[in-house]
Amino acid sequence: MSVRMSNKLGSIVIDTNVIATYAGSVAVECFGIVGMAVVSMKDGFVNLLGRENLSQGISVRLRDKKITVDFHVIVSYGVSISAVSENLVSNVKYKLEAFTGMEVEKINIFVEGVRVID
Repeated sequence: MSVRMSNKLGSIVIDTNVIATYAGSVAVECFGIVGMAVVSMKDGFVNLLGRENLSQGISVRLRDKKITVDFHVIVSYGVSISAVSENLVSNVKYKLEAFTGMEVEKINIFVEGVRVID
């Protein structure tokens, strides 16, 4: 899926995978976020994704040029999940809106696991 925006010079088409990858790179820079997660449908285990697979733990939906993003994350042990979530929402909203020129309507965060970081 993609979104098309037009101006006097032509059209811009942004694929949702581009938005997901950018949102994932912003998310892993946030304090307390270990990384993106994916839940295995076969056995129900949660797997931590590497930096090359950031978009797999993220779902992006576009409606009326507004963005909704679902994050499946793993957080660091001992951090405040609400503080980490507020920081994630604030950073992603600001940077995605600047990156795409579209409004971020909603950001949903699903904490799939906790990891101890050395």
